[in-house]
Amino acid sequence: MTFRTFFQHFKAALAGKEEDFTKISIKKAIFYLSVPMILEMLMESLFAVVDIFFVGKLGVYAVATVGLTESVLTIIYSISIGLSMAATAIVARRIGEKRPQEASAAAFQAIIVSSFFAFAVAVIGYFNAKNMLALMGGEEDVIASGYRYTQIIFAGNVFVMLLFLINGIFRGAGNAAIAMRALWISNGFNIVLDPILIFGLGPIPAFGLEGAAWATTIGRGLGVCFQFYVLFKGGSIIRFSWESLKMKWSTVLTILKVASGGMGQFLIESASWIFLMRIISDSGSIALAGYTIAVRLIIFALLPGWGFSNAAATLVGQNLGALQPARAEKAAWFSAHLTAIFLGICSIIFISGAGMFIGIFNEEPGVIEVGRLGLSIICLGYVFFGYGMVMSQSLNGAGDTRTPTIINLAVLWGFQIPLAYFLAKYVGWGATGVFVAIAISHSLHAIISTWVFRKGRWKLVQV
Repeated sequence: MTFRTFFQHFKAALAGKEEDFTKISIKKAIFYLSVPMILEMLMESLFAVVDIFFVGKLGVYAVATVGLTESVLTIIYSISIGLSMAATAIVARRIGEKRPQEASAAAFQAIIVSSFFAFAVAVIGYFNAKNMLALMGGEEDVIASGYRYTQIIFAGNVFVMLLFLINGIFRGAGNAAIAMRALWISNGFNIVLDPILIFGLGPIPAFGLEGAAWATTIGRGLGVCFQFYVLFKGGSIIRFSWESLKMKWSTVLTILKVASGGMGQFLIESASWIFLMRIISDSGSIALAGYTIAVRLIIFALLPGWGFSNAAATLVGQNLGALQPARAEKAAWFSAHLTAIFLGICSIIFISGAGMFIGIFNEEPGVIEVGRLGLSIICLGYVFFGYGMVMSQSLNGAGDTRTPTIINLAVLWGFQIPLAYFLAKYVGWGATGVFVAIAISHSLHAIISTWVFRKGRWKLVQV
């Protein structure tokens, strides 16, 4: 492929040209889907790093507050992720069957269900912010200075849940470019507003840590507005008409059935991260801050990797709908190899300059040391992470959300948490023990997921 041809395909991928991904070449299909998905996730990664950069200027307590709040929110967002996975699988299957009207109707049901959960979480989280931070082991100073941030973030979770749910709908339909634009709008405003609302600018006062929460809420809200504009005005194969804006309880039940597995697997994963965060919090706010920064950097690389994973999920779902299971399997393997190569390169970069990367966000020697260890150790399992991500997402794209849930339960709760606790408490490694447990358990997770995918039972799942 010449550079000119590559550039033409790249422009077509960004433009969101509609293609039949069940007929064009697999390499071309993955390219057209993964480019906007990777850029979408790259923007999310960039925001996560920029956000913690500015928050890091407010001190250790501010970073610790963000870390504790995000740990709790990961459980909440598991609901949204589960619904998003269900929507992606069902929409992709309907598109593969050449039934776009039914795909649009399923999308509407998913949005209604997600909105119900989001509003309930907003109310509960807002009024229990202090209790949540205390339950996570937050020190008194962390709770006193940071609970307002937690309140605002919980209240604004409605926009976050809808943003990622609707993007899952667009990805399932093969409209990855629209999902990319929504997140770029959202996070673009986040990045611009972060320093303005945190430190103030001209007549705009400095809100400190609360400013970071407001920037996130406003940015996500604008992204959701763009999504609804596209859904109602057109520009996507998924369009809302009066026919699609009707409650169909059979579709709702199908969504909840598929989503339950997705919720389960991410609730398990999120809860495991909370246990790990709780173990590290016993070492104090400095260790917590170092861990939080390291995880942000790790996610910085993992999220673009999710672009390949999401492309695999879409192609698996659509090709199963088109009765082409062999093509679905081939697409998943190709995506997995690309993800592993990408994360392998990232691991070399991170391990080589771990201390330098952590120091960009916080100059406290203790924070740098903990973060350096975390980044170096966890990245040793990055290549395995790549295969695990794609295999799990491919199973989810087929509508088999139950199997990854069982794998998560066995590996993350049955193995990772006990190992982390043993290494941190009994061996006396502290935070280092947690990092070692993460690297080993996620590598094991990848091996099991790959073995299950090879067995091929996912090809028989009906949604």
